[in-house]
Amino acid sequence: MLIWCGILFGLGILAFMDSLFNYGEIFRQVNSVLFMLVSLGLLVRTTTKIRRGAMERQTDRLNSLETELAEIQKERAERQGTRRGQQVTA
Repeated sequence: MLIWCGILFGLGILAFMDSLFNYGEIFRQVNSVLFMLVSLGLLVRTTTKIRRGAMERQTDRLNSLETELAEIQKERAERQGTRRGQQVTA
C-alpha cells in the first residue's frame, strides 16, 4: 500500500512540474493514464483487503461459536449423565 501511495505521490509531483514547465501534451496523456492505472490497482487492493478482513472476522466468530457449542453440548451430556445416575439409584 505504501508503494502505491509513493507512486501516486511521484506522479503528482511530475504533474505539478508539468504545470510549471509545460513538458508537453504527450506527458500529460501518459501521466493521466498512469494515474488511472495506479488508482485502479489501489482500489482493487483495498477492496480485496476489506473482503479478506471480513472473511477472517467471520471465520474467527465461527470458531468461537463452535467452541461455545461444544462446551454447551458437553455440559448437557454431563447433566443427562447425572440425571440418569440419580434415576437408577432412586
